[in-house]
Amino acid sequence: MNHAHEIRTAFAAARQRGLRAREAAEFLSLSEGAAIAAHRGAHDATLTANALRPDWLALLQSLEACGPLMALTRNESVVHEKTGVYQKVSASGPVGLALGEQIDLRLFFHQWHAGFAVSEALKNTPGMAPPSLQFFDRHGVAVHKIFVREQTDLAAWQRVIAAHTASDDTPDAVFVAREAAAPPVQPLVDANAFAAAWGAMTDTHEFFSLLKRFGLERQQAFRLVEGRYTHRVEHTAVRGLLLEAAFDGTPIMVFVASAGCIQIHTGAVQRVEPMELHGKTWLNVLDPGFSLHLREDLIGDVWVVQKPTSDGTVTSVEAFDQHGELMAMFFGARKPGQAELQAWRQIVAQLQTGGAARQPEAVA
Repeated sequence: MNHAHEIRTAFAAARQRGLRAREAAEFLSLSEGAAIAAHRGAHDATLTANALRPDWLALLQSLEACGPLMALTRNESVVHEKTGVYQKVSASGPVGLALGEQIDLRLFFHQWHAGFAVSEALKNTPGMAPPSLQFFDRHGVAVHKIFVREQTDLAAWQRVIAAHTASDDTPDAVFVAREAAAPPVQPLVDANAFAAAWGAMTDTHEFFSLLKRFGLERQQAFRLVEGRYTHRVEHTAVRGLLLEAAFDGTPIMVFVASAGCIQIHTGAVQRVEPMELHGKTWLNVLDPGFSLHLREDLIGDVWVVQKPTSDGTVTSVEAFDQHGELMAMFFGARKPGQAELQAWRQIVAQLQTGGAARQPEAVA
């Protein structure tokens, strides 16, 4: 399907059947970015898209004037939604940061290929919803999205969009199909040397250079030090840690990454609700200002990972899907210079011993 009008018609029909934008695009054998791009300049559709200039840092910096917004970052199996103000946005080369009290992002702008201001017709009343900002990588996969909230200054929002909308003669975005990734090959690595290098870390961020130095992907590294610094736990561990953290009020950190953004929640979780829907198992956090939607049925492996630092051991729980892709990472809430929370260590210890999770109704 190539003709823009045909794409718009079929996309609208799929949306009317209740499919989300990403699902509607997949139904049409398109990437979401390609489906949205087909609506650029459309006047015959229930969705319109205006291309944005690729000055991503300046755009994000201008959002502070808009007040609270909802930031959404997702991967194939997890959606992370956080409401707050875009503050302290900066960059060094292609790597950016947003360090607001609520909106906490790590930004990889070299992956940001195209952006659109997207407006869609309201479902139950005439008219169009306020536009959202949607950013895609070169494969048309969403890397980050931004939506208005009730408290958003809509006049400021419209000024930001007007200031960053591309001219009409800007060429349309071109997306390329994503090739199937080959299974990672386990390189020949001196396991003792790798374990020694792991044990010599003084900061969790050194882990990325460690992987690069030894030519390893994340789970390959975990397997090399399994039983010493890493431990596999049951698939139910993610549910267990969220329920325990909610019951005890233990503040945690929840990391979810797309190709171009890592989005972080720091704080307590309260309302944890697993849900079965159309043969899918969703593990949800539904709190004011923070929502998480994780496909629990897609979990392949869950690891407890311990990294030495100058502040003591830092422990994460990391979930991977059945294709080996990282779904989400969980930590106890902490700042540099602080030791890890003892309450978080107790939660993780219970996961490792296979302790039973609390029932969802206890914390809903």
